[in-house]
Amino acid sequence: MKLRLLIIASMCLSSSAYAGGYRVSAQGQQALGMGHTGVAVSQSAEAIFFNPGAISFLDSDTSLTAGVTPISSNTKYQNGSVSTASETDNPPGTPLNFYIAKKMDQASSFSLGVYSPYGNTVEWPEDWAGSHLVNNIALHAIYVQPTVSLKVNDKIGLGFGPTYVSGSVDFNRNLSTSLVDENGDRANVTVNASGVDAWGFNVGLFIKPNKQLAFGVSYRSQVDLHARDEKADFENIPSSMQAQFTDTTFDADLVLPAELTVGFSYDLGSTLIAVDVNRAYWSAYESLDLTFNNTVPESVNPRNYNDVNIYRIGVQQRVASNVVARLGLYYDESPISGGFYTPETARNDSIGFTAGASYAVTSALDIEASFLYLRFEEFHGSYDHFDQSGTTISFAGDYVSSATAFGLGVNYEY
Repeated sequence: MKLRLLIIASMCLSSSAYAGGYRVSAQGQQALGMGHTGVAVSQSAEAIFFNPGAISFLDSDTSLTAGVTPISSNTKYQNGSVSTASETDNPPGTPLNFYIAKKMDQASSFSLGVYSPYGNTVEWPEDWAGSHLVNNIALHAIYVQPTVSLKVNDKIGLGFGPTYVSGSVDFNRNLSTSLVDENGDRANVTVNASGVDAWGFNVGLFIKPNKQLAFGVSYRSQVDLHARDEKADFENIPSSMQAQFTDTTFDADLVLPAELTVGFSYDLGSTLIAVDVNRAYWSAYESLDLTFNNTVPESVNPRNYNDVNIYRIGVQQRVASNVVARLGLYYDESPISGGFYTPETARNDSIGFTAGASYAVTSALDIEASFLYLRFEEFHGSYDHFDQSGTTISFAGDYVSSATAFGLGVNYEY
């Protein structure tokens, strides 16, 4: 039997709750309320993530923003031809963000961002029909980004921030569609990796030709995570195969794709309109290959993702002296090619509906909230690359997914 260890797209893969293949859009309450727009907006320290060049245009000397956005996601699978159906039972994911920006002088600012754009938990029923691809997965990733922003003149700002990334994953799947031990228990493997880290960067340009209009461009680099000597634990292996499938370690190279975002905003006084287009370079994610440090054969797992866009629009309206309301909408293209749909990223194109609000407790402190409902188009998909004993087995079915997020945060300026 040839083992095909389909571990996921990356150290920071996620479920259908996410933008792109395994990317979550929840890096700030203000931005999320406005459809996750922000590349051409400079009104809080959230700009550290969305456009480092906009930091130098903040009004306050010090701006601090923090928040958490619990996400509940659900995926349903069915295959009518064999009367099989399953549904995930996922605990909430909790993307977080913390940003602080400080003006050093009239032209320069220093800031720090800590955020989690990847990570969640996906749990299918044990030994379900697709258990040879995934039973459960828990993923986490933290980005730490110190940032320097320079106000070139009254109209142009530049920013740069190196990003330190640390990720972890715990993943379980069955080894085949039918392999059991002498007690009838399904043979499975659990793969665990933690503290896998790498460096990238975030750079931005912010242009404000007048008081109303602003343009923004930001680029977030690709990050390559190199997992080395991480743990692979095999369980319920038949006695005749235990010599081959012993607990061991593995090596893998994992990719988090680059992103380019461009957009503009227009300030009408009490109303702010923002539009972003995000290009995600998922084509860098061609395959996930694992090398085991014992007799288990190397695992080559094709993914063949495509570069895609996310189109975002948001509106902010001041409805009272101490209350701001927000609405947004975005359309997110799926990067997954036909024949490459796996149950841990079983997603199609999606539409995100967002809303949010800020309440000024004092002149310096705002309480902020956001809401997201993400609806994925129902689709029929398959993964056609699972190799069992030299035979390629296709796993297909109909999928429908959705996600809901409620965020809460604070914004403090002085």
